[in-house]
Amino acid sequence: MATTAPSDAALLAAGDPGAFDRLYRRHAEDLLGFFARRTHDPELAADLTAETFAAALGARRRYKPASGVPAAWLFGIAMHKLADAQRRGYAEERARKRLGMERLELDDEDFARIEALADGGGATALLELLSPDQRDAIRAHVIDERDYDEIARSLATSESVVRQRVSRGLAAVRRRMGT
Repeated sequence: MATTAPSDAALLAAGDPGAFDRLYRRHAEDLLGFFARRTHDPELAADLTAETFAAALGARRRYKPASGVPAAWLFGIAMHKLADAQRRGYAEERARKRLGMERLELDDEDFARIEALADGGGATALLELLSPDQRDAIRAHVIDERDYDEIARSLATSESVVRQRVSRGLAAVRRRMGT
């Protein structure tokens, strides 16, 4: 007798990394395509897909089945990420140039590693190896979906410092992952 695959709602409710990984695998390509069609920028599409799943992972306990199907919930998060990216795009490009930082170029291996980040445990363990400043900045921006300026105000520091902490923290995570 064939077993039925668990629903997206059941995967979200399960609360374990393996279940979230299955949800990720079901929807990652759709989200990546969604972002790629709207941004015409593969790297930004990959970044936004990763940010969407990071936010969903952090918010999965707050998902309520009565509010709609999980795919719609994910795409709602995706729409917010896209709007945020469009608002901050110009400011981030200026900040990146001011700080002398180059945009990260992704290849097929990087896309595969993004999938690995959806396991939850591995990414969390890597974050714990960062300095508290970098770890907190990444959690606030990527997981809690807070804007750089909001984070900077709460920490009584500049937006550039917060951007630098996020950028350096993510670079350290990539190095530890072997990218």
